[in-house]
Amino acid sequence: MIKSHPSEAILYQYAAGDLSASMTLVVGTHIDMCPVCQQTVCDIESDLCQKHLDTVVETLTTPTAAFSGMSKATCDKMLEEIFSSEAKPSIQPEELICLEGRRFVLPRTLACNHSRIGEWTNLVGKLWRAPVNVGERGHTNLIYMEPGTQVPEHTHKGQEATLVIDGVFNDENDVYYDGDFILLDADRTHTPQTSENDCLTLATLDAPLYFTSGISRLLNPFSSLFFRV
Repeated sequence: MIKSHPSEAILYQYAAGDLSASMTLVVGTHIDMCPVCQQTVCDIESDLCQKHLDTVVETLTTPTAAFSGMSKATCDKMLEEIFSSEAKPSIQPEELICLEGRRFVLPRTLACNHSRIGEWTNLVGKLWRAPVNVGERGHTNLIYMEPGTQVPEHTHKGQEATLVIDGVFNDENDVYYDGDFILLDADRTHTPQTSENDCLTLATLDAPLYFTSGISRLLNPFSSLFFRV
């Protein structure tokens, strides 16, 4: 069961179209996996629709230099037909990625962006990375941790949003499973690791990692490897 979710404020920004492209991808993929957040976003969208409906009606019925407007009755009829129409069932893309003998089925939002996923690179040891090009100066990656992987203790110069796509990992704070969404900033230090299970995550950073413990601090000049597209 998913226990870590985006805040309601983030879900509101998602529904309103106010998130960055990279965060929209991560949050949208979580929503694909999470019935609770699906319902929350549905409620938020309904609320936004109600709030803006009067503005839409006023715009459509007010004559302008470029538009003669329409009658209130015509506008009401058009909106009634829109709201009463049945949505066509969406086609669920079934994209797979394969790595190290494992096959992963991608959630719908990520599957729709499959063409944006770059080549896999082995960063170090049992840690792999594939960039996801979302067309902005965000730094979004699929990260695969084989069983027995540990990322050195680090914090973040900005924010990091991580979503578990498949598998399980843990840090000093909790254990995270399929669908869990984790948002960290410079106030949190952690050491992600896997034990007997592997883990595929989707993560976006808005600034490089900062390694904080022992000899791993020598990696800070190379932390951009986790950050670049």
